[in-house]
Order: sequence, then C-alpha cells, then structure tokens
Amino acid sequence: MAETDLTIRELRRRFADKSLSPLEYWLSLEDHVAAWEPSISALYLYDPEAARVQAKASTERWAKGRTLGTLDGIPATLKELIATEGQPVPLGTRAVELKPAEADAPAAARLREDGAVIFAKTTCPDYGMLSSGLSSFHPLSRNPWNIAQNPGGSSAGAAAAAAAGYGPLHIGTDIGGSVRLPAGWTGIFGFKPSHGRIPADPYYVGRCLGPMTRTVEDAAFSMATLSRPDWRDGTSLPPNDFDWMDFVVDISGMKIGLMLDAGCGFAVDDEIRVAVESAAKRFEKAGATIVSVQPVLTRAMLDGLDTFWRARLWSDIAGLNEERRDSILPYIRDWAKAGADISGVDAVRGFNQTIEMRRSCGRLFTRVDALLSPTNPIISYPAEWASPTNDPTRPFEHIAFTVPWNMSEQPAASINCGFSRSGMPIGLQIVGPRFDDMRVLRLSKAFEDWTGGVSVWPQRPIV
Repeated sequence: MAETDLTIRELRRRFADKSLSPLEYWLSLEDHVAAWEPSISALYLYDPEAARVQAKASTERWAKGRTLGTLDGIPATLKELIATEGQPVPLGTRAVELKPAEADAPAAARLREDGAVIFAKTTCPDYGMLSSGLSSFHPLSRNPWNIAQNPGGSSAGAAAAAAAGYGPLHIGTDIGGSVRLPAGWTGIFGFKPSHGRIPADPYYVGRCLGPMTRTVEDAAFSMATLSRPDWRDGTSLPPNDFDWMDFVVDISGMKIGLMLDAGCGFAVDDEIRVAVESAAKRFEKAGATIVSVQPVLTRAMLDGLDTFWRARLWSDIAGLNEERRDSILPYIRDWAKAGADISGVDAVRGFNQTIEMRRSCGRLFTRVDALLSPTNPIISYPAEWASPTNDPTRPFEHIAFTVPWNMSEQPAASINCGFSRSGMPIGLQIVGPRFDDMRVLRLSKAFEDWTGGVSVWPQRPIV
C-alpha cells in the first residue's frame, strides 16, 4: 500500500506512534496530487502552502499530545458549494459575482475545529444542477478510471479526488443523488445521511452533505465531527450519541428489499443488474431474506420535481443581467428558461410531488428493514456531456434510484459492487430507515468486508 493510500485509522496510529507526521504525510500527498490533477481537474482553490502550515501545526499538536479532535492532521476537501471564510463560492458558474464568504459553513467549521487540513475545494457544475464534471466556471473534471469518461456529479471533483487518492476524506452535497451518483461511477463510498444529520447552510428540501471516501470506516470516522448540530440549519438534528465506529450487525432475519426497476428513467444496464443481484445474494447468504420490491417513484413524481426545480432556479437567475445569464452553461440556462413559463400553481403542484415521494418511500419501509438497488442505471458516459442524456429536455433520467431518498430524508449510501467489461465501477445503493444512519453504515461495512472493497485503484493516467 502506498503511503498516500493510508486510511484515517492508519494515519492516526502512525501520527500517534510518530512513525509519520501530518506534515510528512501531506508532503507525500502533495506530490500525488501534482501527478493526477493535470488529468482530472478535481480541485478549486488548491492551496498547498496553506496546507503545509496546517499540517505543521497539527504535527506540533500530535508531538505535545494536544490534538483538537479525531480528524486532526487528516487532509480533507470540501465541495465548492460549501462556504469557507474569505473565499468565493462561484456555484460552478461564471454567472456568479465572486465575493469572499463571510463565514465557514457548518461542515467547514466542524473540520477546522477538529484540526483537519483543508487543502482545497472540489469542483461542481453550474448551480450544482448536473450529474457531470462540466462547468462554465471550472475546468472539465474527469473520471480517474478513464479520463475520457464523466465522474458524475454534482459532487464531481470530490468523487474524482477520492478515487484518485487525494487523501482519505472529501465532503460533497446531495439533493438528488449528488454524493451517491458520482460515488457509483468512480468506485468510491458515498454516504448521504438522514436529512439534518450533517447541518447544511443554506439548507433546502432534500439537501444533505455527506462524506465521500475510499472506505466505509473513513466515512464513519468523519461523522462524529460533521454531525455536530448547527443553529444555521433549521432542520439540524439534535446531538447524537452514536458510536460511529460500531459496525456490529446481525443480518440474520433482516428483510431486505431488492429494487431493480426505478419506475421511470433509464432502464438498468444488464451488467449493473447482474452485479446488484450478486450483491443481494451476499446478504442472503448472511441470513437476510431478500424480497423483490416495486418502484417507489413514478413519472409524475419525477416530472413534478423537474417542474419545481426549473421554477426554483429560474427564480434565482431571472434577476441577472443578460450578460451574466448568458454566461451560464447553455444546457442549464436552456433547462431553467422553461421555469419562466411555470405558474405558481404548477410550481406548487411540482413541489407536492416531493411529498408523494416521501409517502411512497415510507410505505415501502413498513415492509422492509433496508433496501438494495443500483446507484446508477448506466455504466458511464463521455466526460464532455452535461448529463447522461446530454439533453436538457430529459435532465433527470439517471436519478430515479437516488432522488426519492432525499425527499424521504432517509440515509442512503453507494458502495462499489463490481466492474463492467469496460473496466468502469458499478455502484450498489443501500438505503435504511429514517434516522437509522448506523444501519446503512453497518450494512455497507459488512458488504465491504465480504468483498474486500475496491481491490484495485485507478492507475495514474499519462499526462
């Protein structure tokens, strides 16, 4: 194992026994980032000098036995949408006027409190409204497994950085699948906890933050830090006393749903279906009862959400002058323009479909203890595409497996469950009951232990 592949547990052990310092680790990671970044363009505001200063301070704390928290000295990135004091938040688009943020958003504040080394932000598409590495502001972000392919999004840079080994911890955001979708396409672990578990600012219907890591344990390590409540999120959950590192689970007797039809959107690729069915058999072998379940999503629900989101984004950009509005990625601008013709009544009707999603998901979880499904219905798509359809009139055909769990506020994760014949990763989605974040982490860790996780990481592309 390369030094840059060390997990948070391994790094903490070596920091403690002084066989490796946070500064020494960072310097190795700095070289690793330099080798990869020209090919995948995952980072924004990358500041190695500031990282050296933070790592040196952490090294001194470890030497004195006065660390700030669990993540002291651990390098981390934050998705560009997550504000960091004094730095702009361009929202992935050239249309936004660049102004320094007045304060750290909750996730950034929690990482700093615990001494993490925040060395960069990660890229996202315009307004975080694409599952793509394409942006009018950032360079094109690419998938480390094949740089001709898309990493997905909107946490595009976070997924690419995690897959390429830019340290153990990257924080993304997810309103319809934006942590899990790119996690599936890049072979990493992406965890969307229960809504409000990690405070968000600004918060919004379905919007969550979540860790994107190479291992389940690394994601769990971050949760005690990230889940501390923050008054700025009106949906922030009360303090929890979870032991985030307790992965003991008795799968015997659990009833686990298997959903292979999302109800609308893309049909599931045959290779993905086979990989997910194989994963379900692992749980069955461990004693679970696997039951085939019907979709929770309908075309009316997905189209209603599309209507609501178009109206919402148009309300944000309608006041921009023509020059700024024209600088938005054309795909997003053209999609949002339809919002100008949506009446208030139709926007509310669209929003009401989020409630229908919630009801449908709740009904299913009266019959199952957990759910397995594909994360993504398709294997991959070109890096230059704005979405898996590349068609703004059909923008959300790829999110049908992921978006319901945002609206139902349930925890869900994506974990690698195999590879396609073309060598691209395949993601398995694991969903749990609302507030039972540990069930998702425990089932994910069990699956990781059975399969050995991702046994091979992307090789450095030729620059």
